[in-house]
Amino acid sequence: MKRKPLVVGNWKMHGSLAGNAELLLGLRELLPTSSVETAVCPPFVYLPSVGAALAGSAIELGAQDVCEQVEAGAYTGEVSASMLREIGCRYVIVGHSERRAIYGETDELVARKFASALAVGLVPILCVGESLQERETGATEAVVARQLEAVIRTVGVGAVGRGVLAYEPVWAIGTGRTASPEQAQEVHACLRGRIASIDATIAGSVRVLYGGSVKAGNANEIFAMPDVDGGLIGGASLKAAEFAAIVAAAAANGK
Repeated sequence: MKRKPLVVGNWKMHGSLAGNAELLLGLRELLPTSSVETAVCPPFVYLPSVGAALAGSAIELGAQDVCEQVEAGAYTGEVSASMLREIGCRYVIVGHSERRAIYGETDELVARKFASALAVGLVPILCVGESLQERETGATEAVVARQLEAVIRTVGVGAVGRGVLAYEPVWAIGTGRTASPEQAQEVHACLRGRIASIDATIAGSVRVLYGGSVKAGNANEIFAMPDVDGGLIGGASLKAAEFAAIVAAAAANGK
């Protein structure tokens, strides 16, 4: 089954009104509009202005996090999925390793966030990945399977197919270290295999992105792997030419 490549820029806690405007102008000029789906995920406060700047382009808007609570209520500091949908978001990242490690998000909380996004028609991007210690002790597949299966238990495999998966080895995020194409493929195949054990059709259609120090210089060989359907890009998404080069690599390796 053909899977359209997807490349998502996660700006993390970066940006300014002037800097964002310059970056988005560059992206609108450089990004193709057909063979690859693209999205950017700025900080919450910039979502309205970034959405306005993207109007009429093929670049989708996404958020970096969402509250697990579906209904409005007394949750100071939180942002609901319906709010994100109302201001034009299509995607939302859930379970990023920084949310898990720094802010203590559990597999169960991440699963509830995935469910809250789906409830209003957002496309959740579920991040999974292992630490360096977990990789060195041979626990990689067990860790990512546990993170995935928490979501399957909560929403069912059919609902997982309405989202996107992103494998982000924690040891390769912002460190300059990158999983080899073969290492990425091994984990992507594991994730797809876990889903296939329940539903082969969904396994064949769900997109699995790679994230972890992806750059223009290594994107082509990573995206060439059969189970890698694009990338969740951090630092390199803050430079228009670099991000466009990564998107071009995804276009050249469409599945």
